Amino acid sequence: MGLAFAAMWSSAFTSARIIVASAPPLTTLAFRFLISGLIAVIIARLMKQTWHLTRAQWRATIIFGICQNGLYLGLNFVAMQWVEASLAAIIASTMPLLVALAGWLFLKDAPKPVAMVGLAAGIAGVALVMGTRLGQGVDLTGVILCLVGVLALTVATMALRGALSGGNYMMIVGLQMLIGSAFLWPFGLAFESLEVIWSPQLVAAFVYTTLVPGLAATFIWVLLVNRIGAVRAATFHFLNPFLGVAFAALLLGEQLRTSDFIGVLVIAAGILAVQLSHVVEIRKMQDKT
Repeated sequence: MGLAFAAMWSSAFTSARIIVASAPPLTTLAFRFLISGLIAVIIARLMKQTWHLTRAQWRATIIFGICQNGLYLGLNFVAMQWVEASLAAIIASTMPLLVALAGWLFLKDAPKPVAMVGLAAGIAGVALVMGTRLGQGVDLTGVILCLVGVLALTVATMALRGALSGGNYMMIVGLQMLIGSAFLWPFGLAFESLEVIWSPQLVAAFVYTTLVPGLAATFIWVLLVNRIGAVRAATFHFLNPFLGVAFAALLLGEQLRTSDFIGVLVIAAGILAVQLSHVVEIRKMQDKT
């Protein structure tokens, strides 16, 4: 499940880059969430699932829908009009580091020495990539939008912690997409032109991003977080820098710099150190009980 999620999630940056080159980002994303959400709700009803969720499930669903779909993906879609898919993927891959940092600052979950080293390495890797890119004329507005987006993704992930017991996972996936769609429509209609440059590539990218990263990956992520917890599930994000950069290079022909490869390696190593530190602590607690 974790490997499938990582591959699907990482490919979304490349398909999004194709979409925003020919269509308004926010309106297209709102339409995508509307389709994905309706499909998920229909599937959930066929699975005898209900939309009568618990209070904790509704809270998590609303926060997740607004923060991940509305803010994180909305800001990333807008940003990728100006920044490359590989850079957006690298920034987004820092989410597990931010989850660990948020746990430390707000939940008093002090990181162990290995995790501290991992956090430092992740920050250093991001600084290396961003410093080189900004020095070569990368659009600063797009970078800021990506950074704000990954902060919103961190909030969305933290909101899922311990809030999904009770089942109805497919229904939760569908409802949070519909919430994201409702959040994005006013912004898309108010600020964007509805002009679309139609092409087979656009249609293929839209269908793919709607069904695979949009529907399948989100469903797998919700199941994964419920099965092993947000911290351990986030371990699989250490694959995202590699896979996101690889998809962008393979399908879009983006030119990658030596500093990108070094930065990606450092970020991935930092993420892995942070997450493995948490996994070790969880296993120690399980052994004691």
